[in-house]
Amino acid sequence: MSGVHYDSYTDARAHLKDLLDAAESGRVATIRRDASSVAVVDVGRLRDFLVSLVPSHAQVVAEGGGWSVFIPGLPVAADGTSFDDAITEMIDALREYAEDWHSELLNAENHRDNWGLVQLISLSDDEQLRQWLVGGAA
Repeated sequence: MSGVHYDSYTDARAHLKDLLDAAESGRVATIRRDASSVAVVDVGRLRDFLVSLVPSHAQVVAEGGGWSVFIPGLPVAADGTSFDDAITEMIDALREYAEDWHSELLNAENHRDNWGLVQLISLSDDEQLRQWLVGGAA
């Protein structure tokens, strides 16, 4: 079976079950609204794909009796008394960055290309972010 494509919001709404079923099964599912189109994608599939495209590159450093975590090129860092505390703080810092990105940074020249990272953060639970940061399985 091929993908589903709807040329209006009204048409998509009338076929919402078909649209969601297609997205869940991994088929292409799109809706056109005026001059633009959007895709409906299963969250798990999108998140797994983003993990494969957006490596964390997190750096963890033991210093001064504690641990620091940072991601080169991002204005996000965290500290903790233990490795686990530092990672937990980094997860909180990443969530704050994603909130800031949505509210004010998405059009800033030096942040707009972080769309994939922000999607990954937003679609992940804390354990998934922990695994992503420390290089565990997706």
